[in-house]
Amino acid sequence: MTKPDGGAAAPKPQEIEPCFHENWEQRLRRWGLGALYALKPSRIALLPRLWLMTLTYYLTPRPERDALPALPRFYSDRGLIGISNDLSVPALMANYARGYFPVCHIGPMKWWCPEERAVLDPADSHMSNNVRRLIRKHKFTVTMDTDFAGVMEACARPREHKTPLTWITPQIMRAFWSAYKAGYAHSVEVWDEKGNLVGGMYGLVIGKVYFGESKFSRVRDASKVATAYLHRHLAAWGYVLCDAKWMTPHLESFGFHPMPRDQFLSLLPWYMEEPGHAGRWEIDPALNLADGPKAPKNNPSAPPSSPRQVA
Repeated sequence: MTKPDGGAAAPKPQEIEPCFHENWEQRLRRWGLGALYALKPSRIALLPRLWLMTLTYYLTPRPERDALPALPRFYSDRGLIGISNDLSVPALMANYARGYFPVCHIGPMKWWCPEERAVLDPADSHMSNNVRRLIRKHKFTVTMDTDFAGVMEACARPREHKTPLTWITPQIMRAFWSAYKAGYAHSVEVWDEKGNLVGGMYGLVIGKVYFGESKFSRVRDASKVATAYLHRHLAAWGYVLCDAKWMTPHLESFGFHPMPRDQFLSLLPWYMEEPGHAGRWEIDPALNLADGPKAPKNNPSAPPSSPRQVA
């Protein structure tokens, strides 16, 4: 396989339906580590609420139990909302449009909306000089929507020197695979010179909003290259908001900043009504990826509190 610059070409987009599965050893490890994770000092205060929600969920008739509250209460700064195992594409899109996302290690699916969201205008993304050099040297081949399932499975695998616990369960992977087939979820893949998948990321899009889910890296800086490609394309396609859930120092290094929940939720209706980049995503060869993202002109009709106008 060869690509235009003479290196290895990336595989063609995946067409075979994957089988997402975890064996009993993996499941028991997730349950055990998930229980210990819930007992951490920063999270143990939520346990009584989680137990009550879970009991209420199983006592509620099946046709009604998976509806999240129309007027939610947010529990703790992490923003626990409720429990719903409905991960169908319509439910997934409707809940994300309300600013909710699913994260769960044990039991029925929990939904969250933290009091601060990690957000970024992709035009303001930071790219290190080292990542620019890697892009200019064509050390990697980068694709989009070529191996969505492979990226999710890689994101779910244990990370070196980290607790082998993941929220990306087969249930989550099946849900996002369905969203991918429906055109709402997208992936970025990074391949080495031998054609091995060494980095990538995936997320969900609604209108001009990108909701990042997870990323992985098997070699140094591979996920940073994926991030650079993603943000450069999002900026060129007119996307105005990237959401990465909970704020971390790692996200801050890419230019993400915390946004209060109320402000974040007020922006979603504005940006979700605008059409996004339709169809399967592909790398645009006309973009100079070694340059930073360039923002289009401000939208005069945007709300005053939009990230682009604040910046």
